[in-house]
Formats: sequence, C-alpha cells, structure tokens
Amino acid sequence: MSEDHTHVQEFFTARAAGWDRRFPDDGPAYAAAVTALGLRPGGRVLDAGCGTGRALPPLRAAVGPSGVVLGADLTPAMLEAAARAGRDRDGVLLLADVAALPLRGASLDAVFAAGLIAHLPDPAENLRELARVVRPGGTLALFHPVGRAALAARQGRTITPGDLRAEPNLRALLTRSGWRMTSYTDEDTRFLALAVRAD
Repeated sequence: MSEDHTHVQEFFTARAAGWDRRFPDDGPAYAAAVTALGLRPGGRVLDAGCGTGRALPPLRAAVGPSGVVLGADLTPAMLEAAARAGRDRDGVLLLADVAALPLRGASLDAVFAAGLIAHLPDPAENLRELARVVRPGGTLALFHPVGRAALAARQGRTITPGDLRAEPNLRALLTRSGWRMTSYTDEDTRFLALAVRAD
C-alpha cells in the first residue's frame, strides 16, 4: 500500500465512527447533487470514495429497484459505518481503490464522488480510471456539501491559485482525464462540477 493510501486510511479510520454526527445536515445537499447527475431508472452508478454511504439512499432512489448502486471506499472503517447505518441496503459496498476499480470498462452510467478529489494521490490518472468504467456519454459529479471558500475557512487555510478545484484547473484536469466539464458551481453551500465522459 502506498504512503498516500496509508495516510488516507489512517485519517478516515480515526473519524469513521463519528463522521455522520459531524455533518448531520448534509442530506439535502447530497440529494440535490444526485439529482443534478441526471440518473434514470435502471441506471448503473458508482459512489467513488463513498465513505459512510450518505449518497447511497438518493442514488438508489434515482435508479430505482432495477438499477445498480455501488459504493467503493478504501477504508474498511468507513464501509463498516455505512453498513451500521443500513446504507448497504441501498447499494453494494466494495472495499476498493478508485485508482484500480474491480469493474469492467464502460460498465457504468455515472460516477458520484463526494469530497474525493482532494484525497486522490494522482488526480489525472485516478479520474482516467473513473472514465474507464463509465460508458461514453456517461456522467461524473464531483461534489462537496460546502464550497471551496467555506471548506478552506473550516480547515484554517486560504485558497491558492493552484487549487485543484478552481474552475480552470479542474476543467483542464478533467479534459486530460477523458472528461468534458459541463457545469461548475462553487457557492458557500455546495461545490458541484459535472462532466461527461468523452467518446
């Protein structure tokens, strides 16, 4: 396991049990972001870096009982917290690295990724792997329940021009990774970038 993976697992293992209590009001923001993804009944979707699975219920509601919902995370403790919360009823939980997903190419309609991009050790390569498992024309949502400025303030830091999630930086990164950005929102109450997998 790489040092990046070890750091991510240690960070989230220490916080898994109390994660949902720290952010009790994020449900509506998750639901709105899932709606923006434009899923249809019967769709196949992955929550990449699903954590405690907060997106799984709205993802299940969007694709219905005939759809497929997968939640992949690198940290066993987060998946255990998702199961304790009963979210394994809404999707199949996978202990998996988004850098090497155990999925066939072009097997999904969409990927939802909440708070993931800041934890990717190689964002371009990792986003390319997400593109691999999504069909051409499929969609990606990069989401956070607060915007960049609010998140930076919460973490006691300032936003720099090199911030990966700044619109020009993220647009270029997505383009290099097989995606085309279709919308970008960065407000106090949410961050949401939507992209379509290029043909």
